[in-house]
Amino acid sequence: MNIHEIVEAQRKFFNTGATLPVSFRVAMLRKLRGAVRRYEGDIGKALASDLGKSGYEGFMCETGLVCTEITYMIRHINSLAKEHTVPTPLAQFASRSFKKPTPYGNTLIMSPWNYPILLTLDPLADAIAAGNTAVVKPSAYAPATSALLAKLAAESFPPEYVAVVTGGRQENAALLDEKFDFIFFTGSQAVGKEVLRRAAEHLTPAVLELGGKSPCIVDETAKIPLAARRIVFGKYLNCGQTCVAPDYILCHSSVKDKLLEALRGEIRRQYGEDPLQNPDYGKIVNAKHFQRLLGLIQEDKVVIGGQSAPQTLRIAPTILDNVTEADPVMQEEIFGPILPILTYDNFEELYGLLADKAKPLALYLFSENRPRIRHAMSRFRFGGGCVNDVVIHLATSEMGFGGVGESGMGAYHGKTGFETFSHSKSIVDKKTWMDLPMRYQPYKSKLYGKLLHMFLR
Repeated sequence: MNIHEIVEAQRKFFNTGATLPVSFRVAMLRKLRGAVRRYEGDIGKALASDLGKSGYEGFMCETGLVCTEITYMIRHINSLAKEHTVPTPLAQFASRSFKKPTPYGNTLIMSPWNYPILLTLDPLADAIAAGNTAVVKPSAYAPATSALLAKLAAESFPPEYVAVVTGGRQENAALLDEKFDFIFFTGSQAVGKEVLRRAAEHLTPAVLELGGKSPCIVDETAKIPLAARRIVFGKYLNCGQTCVAPDYILCHSSVKDKLLEALRGEIRRQYGEDPLQNPDYGKIVNAKHFQRLLGLIQEDKVVIGGQSAPQTLRIAPTILDNVTEADPVMQEEIFGPILPILTYDNFEELYGLLADKAKPLALYLFSENRPRIRHAMSRFRFGGGCVNDVVIHLATSEMGFGGVGESGMGAYHGKTGFETFSHSKSIVDKKTWMDLPMRYQPYKSKLYGKLLHMFLR
């Protein structure tokens, strides 16, 4: 089937009501989880081919998290999908008011290359749990995982229910020409803007999971050795190709030297003396991205790393010091294993500094000053984040994950993901055994006027 035929077939299938029963959704979620577990080895090989990920990292950051999300949905779908009674105003007596979650219908899920399993199957699990059909479009930059996802979906679901469309820009454009009931996009801000423009042509609601330059603040009270260990883990995971990776460090000037020394030790500890030879250290996704990253490395500012291997598309964990806001590395999201360090002297100045920047997808603060932490978490504007750690806030089904402003709109994971892929109908079930006459004309009764003022106050 071509793209138009797939969309039409899914629309017809959804209109039969087959996806509405919770029992059907649970069966499909179990089928998806079973396929992921069955293909675990093949998923690991595909991730290694596309991104150089080790089997351990692939399971920890992708396959395992997908299974966790699916299991959450299976366990909670009965409560998520049921009607929720809410209080009814006295003026609407006698009646019952309730909210009823219903699927949007035909959904489009467009996923990126950096976590091609997690960021494809997590939203798919949410879409299935909410009772939708789905057309899934993985990234052409991760061909091995895209092919595997197509195979997994074809073996698990009929195309009129779930279909994977592979390809590049031509297929993306063809999909956006179609009318969907809901679009879920994860990727760059530039492409996200185009998706939103195209969605607006059909007045299609959309969720955008984008990115941005996520700051990592280290104040003078932070436990520097632990901060360094956690920053190195989160920054260089997947070679820095993580949307919530710390993009740059804002460090109090009094602890910068100590932090740099701790970061140097942690890179050696976690990746060895020669990270380019570490079999568990991944690679840059393609040559174009590799060359872009090399262009951000100013040799005179490299204090750690800087080595690269064009034949394997690897760049060593790199740290730049004496960086200014005018440097190239601060003009765009890095999305690679390069970590600039900037300093500050007064924490208060950070509020003005970050207020003038685009709102990031994540913000991290390493501090032992609890009043400062509480104030910062309230005052800074960002999608989500951590105190005294990095990236782990997205690894839970108990909290929604998403951006704000330039870093995205909408969220998913767990209950939030179910709600994202659902429309909540507000319904009043008015009883017929009585009918209050005060709302009807003619409006002449003084008693009704007094009652109306009593009800509506």
